[in-house]
Parts: sequence; C-alpha cells; structure tokens
Amino acid sequence: MQINTLRINTLSLLALLMLYPLASAAYEPDLENGEEINELCAGCHGEYAQGSKDGEYPRIAGQPAAYTQKQMHLFRDRKRHNIPMYEYVDERQFPDNEIADISAYLATIKLPTNLPPIDKENFDPLERLILAKKMLNIRRYPGNVEKGEKSYKKECRSCHGDGGWGDVEKGVPMIAGQYTEYLYSAVQQYIDGKRIHDEDDPKDQFLSEFSEEEMANIFAYLSSTDD
Repeated sequence: MQINTLRINTLSLLALLMLYPLASAAYEPDLENGEEINELCAGCHGEYAQGSKDGEYPRIAGQPAAYTQKQMHLFRDRKRHNIPMYEYVDERQFPDNEIADISAYLATIKLPTNLPPIDKENFDPLERLILAKKMLNIRRYPGNVEKGEKSYKKECRSCHGDGGWGDVEKGVPMIAGQYTEYLYSAVQQYIDGKRIHDEDDPKDQFLSEFSEEEMANIFAYLSSTDD
C-alpha cells in the first residue's frame, strides 16, 4: 500500500514538472531577452509597460514576476480569456523561458509618480524627458478615501499588502498604481465568473458582497496611495 501511494505521488509530481518545467529548474531569466520581448508588448502596454490612461490596457510594469508569469500561462492555456492576447501567446512562439524572461524584466521597471527637482548644475534634458515619459500618477477616483482605507485594511490588505502594493514572494499583484478603470473592469469579471479571484475557493463571491459605494471608496483610497 505504501509503495502504491509513493508511485502515485511520484507520478503526480512528474505531471506537475511537465506542466511547469521552469518551476522545477533553477532557470535564470534573461532580462535582455525580456527587454526585447517587451518591444512587442509595447504596442498595447506602452514603451515602459505603463498601460493606457483609459485603463483598457493595464499597467504591467513593476508587477511581481510570479504573478505576470502565471497570467501568461493562463492566457496561453486559454484559461483566461482575452482575444487580443491570443495572437502573442501561442506555445510555440512564446515558450516557458520567454514567459519567464518578460515577466522578470517587467518586474524591474519602476515608474516614478513625481518628477524630482531640477538640478541646474547637472541637468540632463534627455534623462528628464525619459523620466517624464515614465511618470505615472493615477488620477484620484471619486469616493471617500478615509472610508475606503478602512475597508481596504479590513478586507484586502492581508493579501495585497499595505497600500495595495502587492506581495512579490507570494505573487500577489499590486493594485495601487493601477488604472482605476482597469480595476473596475477586473472586479466585474471576477463577479461575473470570467476570472477567478480566489483559486482556493473558485466559487467565492467575496467581491460581489461590496456595494458600489464601498467599492468606489476602496478605489478612491487606492488611487491616492501613489501620490
């Protein structure tokens, strides 16, 4: 009986390794290759992965690599539905190592929320221009920031961290510094069952329990955390 159990466990482990070979190998992502791949992503997500201001394309710069990598696998396996993405995530042209490369590269991109004071003695106009292009500050969403902060700390902080900046080790995405329009759309997809919010409880209806006012207050708070 012990032998059969061991055999089953071994087969299960081998199956997992076949599905996610990079998770089992000490693969070192190639950031230069990731930067090259980002040139393709930039067509929608912007040169610095800052997304689009209307929220149609999310900011992906600075997201935990583990989170981005997981989303890429979901797109590639057609478990997360987004027709524009399908053209770019075919398994033959977007293998596991390249998913790891682009995910690691995106995680290194830092988007400033304010421009530093000008140093007249060491002013570099090109560097200033690049910083200006990278700058991303989410516009304030209408709602009660104080109430939103209380709701966030009670219901969301345990996963998404202080201020909504995510958890790198656990691969939990940042939701601060993200376009509110995109967050609103994502929440609606979770409520409609098009995306899974909690993989440990796929049928969880946690987000549907918030009223529109409560959600607006949380969005108002999150839009203030990058000020």
